[in-house]
Amino acid sequence: MRIERIDLLHVQLPLNEPYQISSGTLAEEHAIIVRLHSGGVVGYGESCPLFAPVYSYETTSTAWYVLTEFLVPALLGQEVDSAESCLRLMDHVRGHNFAKAGPETAWWDLAGKLGSRSLAQMLGGQRSRVESGLALGLEPRIEDLVAKAERLLADGYRRLKIKITYGWDVEPVQALRRALGNIPLMVDANSAYRLEDVEIFRALDDYGLLMIEQPLHYEDLLDHARLQRQIKTPICLDESIHSLRHARDAVELGSCRIVNVKIQRVGGLAVAKAIHDLCHKAGIPLWVGTMPETGVGQAAGLALGSLPGFSYPTDVEPSLRFFRDDLVEPFIEMGRDGAIAVPTTPGIGYEVSEAKLAKYLVEERRFEA
Repeated sequence: MRIERIDLLHVQLPLNEPYQISSGTLAEEHAIIVRLHSGGVVGYGESCPLFAPVYSYETTSTAWYVLTEFLVPALLGQEVDSAESCLRLMDHVRGHNFAKAGPETAWWDLAGKLGSRSLAQMLGGQRSRVESGLALGLEPRIEDLVAKAERLLADGYRRLKIKITYGWDVEPVQALRRALGNIPLMVDANSAYRLEDVEIFRALDDYGLLMIEQPLHYEDLLDHARLQRQIKTPICLDESIHSLRHARDAVELGSCRIVNVKIQRVGGLAVAKAIHDLCHKAGIPLWVGTMPETGVGQAAGLALGSLPGFSYPTDVEPSLRFFRDDLVEPFIEMGRDGAIAVPTTPGIGYEVSEAKLAKYLVEERRFEA
C-alpha cells in the first residue's frame, strides 16, 4: 500500500481522577493519534508517552517533534506492505519507541481494513475473550485503597494490581489480604527500590503475590537477576524491556519470570509479537500492560492479548474506567466474567469518532505525498 497522507492529532482527554505512581501523578491523558491514508481507507494508531518524562525519556512534545520532523517524512509516499517495512523506514531514528508506535499500529489497522482481517487474526490470536485486571494507583490512606478495591472488584476484574513505593508496600498488601482474602494480587514498584531493599521483598513473599513488577532501576537487568535469586515471588519486568534484545537478555540472565509487554514502550505490534514469541518459547508467561492509552491504543492491546503466551490478565480496562469519555465507538466494555471480547471486524475493530477527535483536539498537522 502507498501511504498517501498522514495526519497527526494531539488530543487531551480528562481522567476520572488523578492516578498516582511512584514517579508522578497523571491528571489527564495526552495522546497523538496517527491517521494513515491509502486507497481511500484510513488506519488509526496511537502514540502516547506521558506528558512529562517520568516513565520514559519520551514525552508528548518529543514524540510530536520526532514524528513531524523524521518519521512522517520517512513514511509519506512510500510503499509499505508489511509492519517490518514500516519499522525499517523508521529505523534511522534511534529509540523513540513511543513515537514509532503511532504509525506502526496505524499501519496494522490500515492493513486489516484493506485485507478484511481483524487485528487479532493478523497477529495470530487464539482467544475470543481477554481477561482484564484492575490497576490502582497510590492512595492517601490504606482504608481508601481497600474501599476502592472492594468497590471495583465487584465489577468482575480477574486480578488486582497496586502501586507501591517506600513506606507504602507491605502494609497495604497485608490490609488487602486481610480484607479480600486470596484474590490474584500483584504489586508494581515502577523502579522505586534498590537491591539493598531485599528485606522488603522477602516480607512481600509471605503474601502469595502473583508477581512484583519492575522493583529495581529500569536499566538494570543484573540486579533484577540477583534479586530474583533471593526471593520466591516472580519478578515481572516492564520498563526494562524496550526491545526484543532486552527481552532476550532478561530471559538468559534470569532477570524475571514474567514479562509485561506495552506496545508503546517497545515501538509497535511487530516487536511486541516478537517478544511474545521469544518468551512463550522460553516458557516465560506474559501479559499486556497499558499507559493507559485511549481506546485506539487499548484496542491494539486487546488484540495482542489474544495471543497464547499472554496468560495473565491484561491492564486493558473498559473505556470509562480511567476516562470520562473515549475516542472509540462503541466504548470498550468488560463483561461480568471480567473479560473483554476481542473484535472480529477488520482492523482494530472499533470505529474512531472524528467528532470526539475534534472535541479533544489540541493541535493537528496534515502531510500529503
